[in-house]
Amino acid sequence: MSRSHKANHYGTLVERKAAERYNLEIDRCSWHDAKRPDGTPVEIKAAMYRHADGQPGTFKLYDQYHERLRAANGWYVFAPYRVRGRGIEVLNWEMRHSSKLPALSWHGGGDHRDARQAKIKVSYVLR
Repeated sequence: MSRSHKANHYGTLVERKAAERYNLEIDRCSWHDAKRPDGTPVEIKAAMYRHADGQPGTFKLYDQYHERLRAANGWYVFAPYRVRGRGIEVLNWEMRHSSKLPALSWHGGGDHRDARQAKIKVSYVLR
């Protein structure tokens, strides 16, 4: 299984756990992953706590989706995780309004999603 395929698999596991934890309905569209019971959109961000090379993980946000989430008064769920066998262990949860993030520094995201990206360190959630 490729690294990106694994990341997608682990992200899906985090989404399921977040939906259960926060009573969310999975509603994958291009710019959010779920909705709260009142219909407010939620973007669920998963990041590996530490990569195999020892580097700390980061949550990646994309400007186009962040702007849409902000316009819709949406929320983020941040979940750093560790791989455990075929599954994951979420180390901490943070649900935060999209207006209450640390200062974001947008930079080119390459060809990925044709958007600029910002990264938030996992330590932001593991305070």
